[in-house]
Amino acid sequence: MNRSIISLSLICLSVATPGFAADKPRSASPAPASQEVVLKPGSSQFSSLKMEAVTAIPAPASEPLNGKIAFDENHTVRISSPVTGRVVSISAQLGDTVKSGQALAVLDSPDLGTALADHRKAQADLQLKKQALERSRLLLEGGVIARKEFENTQADMAESQAEAARTSAMLSNLGTHGSVNGESFSLRSPINGMIVDRQINPGSQVRPDAANPLFIISDPNSLWASIDLPERDLSKVSVGQALAIEVDAYPGETFSGRVLTIGGMVDPATRRIQVRCSVDGKGRLKPEMYARITPLQSSQEKVIRLPNSALITEGLYSYVFVETSPGHLQKRRVELATQARDFATVKSGLALGERVVTSGAILLNSELAAGK
Repeated sequence: MNRSIISLSLICLSVATPGFAADKPRSASPAPASQEVVLKPGSSQFSSLKMEAVTAIPAPASEPLNGKIAFDENHTVRISSPVTGRVVSISAQLGDTVKSGQALAVLDSPDLGTALADHRKAQADLQLKKQALERSRLLLEGGVIARKEFENTQADMAESQAEAARTSAMLSNLGTHGSVNGESFSLRSPINGMIVDRQINPGSQVRPDAANPLFIISDPNSLWASIDLPERDLSKVSVGQALAIEVDAYPGETFSGRVLTIGGMVDPATRRIQVRCSVDGKGRLKPEMYARITPLQSSQEKVIRLPNSALITEGLYSYVFVETSPGHLQKRRVELATQARDFATVKSGLALGERVVTSGAILLNSELAAGK
């Protein structure tokens, strides 16, 4: 009994007396580490950063689609030789800008000489048959010959006319992309444009049935893009819809385009639909480049777009560094709507006009982590 009273007294004393462990205040939770890096404006570290003001673009209608840049076939010609012969000289090189009617190459063709001789012979024969027909008409009117003989002369005249027309058409066809001078044939450009391919060398033999054209001439400012559209995305694309186009050759840059046509059927093997688009290549895009093509919504809705170089990914979350005042760079979490290879669209966390670090964000994040 007495032991119990003593023990209880000691417990009460320990609670009431200062200096015992039970009387020590609990330590407060540590304050969150600073999410801001401060750099002196004008310093080398600050100057190495690249910052851009946040801008908005039309909202995408879907994730980027794979596509390929192609020639605009409405502004492209593939020139082959209409005659068999040998290349004497070439006056146009790959990459040259040419005008309609400009000479590209001169060919030496014995077959061409034969065709020209046939044409001249047909013209001379036609002239003789015209004279013979006129004489026959006069003789028929004078009763000297029978009508049957006159009709035979008419038939000869018709035959000569047909042969003359055939040889004229042959020479006319040769002149579609060239001009004839004896056995020499000048191959000429039918349009204004740039030589984008050349498969011809001095001394080489050429034939009309060659598999590849000798020259391809196209307008470099008029391009198409083709998309193999998955069947499930058909509702997201329409004729006339605006497009944002990106290529590996120009990272961080976007080219504009529009949907021209949508194929009338689904490929039964791939379940995809051919979509053709016009592209403003600014004179820099090239046919056969692969592209990422994003259809844009037709509404006035805008979304903020950032280059992926501005993003810091930590687990499931994305962050950017925002310049809140000169030299003060705040790490801020953002919520992404979409993310492609070069750019991401932001759903929340940023406002138009805010300046974001687009180059050097990783170094800032490392410095922030080291200072914690």
